[in-house]
Amino acid sequence: MAQDQCGSGFQPRLKSTPILIKMRSRKGSNFLRKGRASIKNQHYLITTAVLDRKPVFNQAGTAEIVLSSLHWLEEHGKIILDAAVVMQDHLHFVAGLKHGSLSQSMHSLKSYTAQRINSLLHKEGSFWQRHYHDHAVREDEDLIEVVRYALRNPVRAGLVNDFHDYPFWYCRWKV
Repeated sequence: MAQDQCGSGFQPRLKSTPILIKMRSRKGSNFLRKGRASIKNQHYLITTAVLDRKPVFNQAGTAEIVLSSLHWLEEHGKIILDAAVVMQDHLHFVAGLKHGSLSQSMHSLKSYTAQRINSLLHKEGSFWQRHYHDHAVREDEDLIEVVRYALRNPVRAGLVNDFHDYPFWYCRWKV
């Protein structure tokens, strides 16, 4: 008997021929907001990317602007910043929501950093992709494991062998 991915040996049996349904392409990221909720003290893993995934964070000062802006949000009581890693063209961070909504915090982060980085790079116009992805850390998930997952992005991208060697990361705990 064939094994399924879980190794149980269970094989589903179809009583009729499956019907194939052609679904419309979901162009864009409008579906990222579906079901989004802002819950006070809820921790989220958030990912947002630079427009057209341009690798701007390898330019001097840009990643530092993003990290300092995240710290500003924490100092002003908007979030509890657990961890962050600024990759070449996107940002991952884990934070608890303290005040306001997730979209308000992301708007503050994105608008301020876009203005500062565009000024630094002598550019104008949009900087970030419009949308972002958020994952609410569930009660059955280990927050530290979610933090480690975020921080290991430079390793998975092949940039370093140990994330501690990557220059643009932060974590509130010793990991």
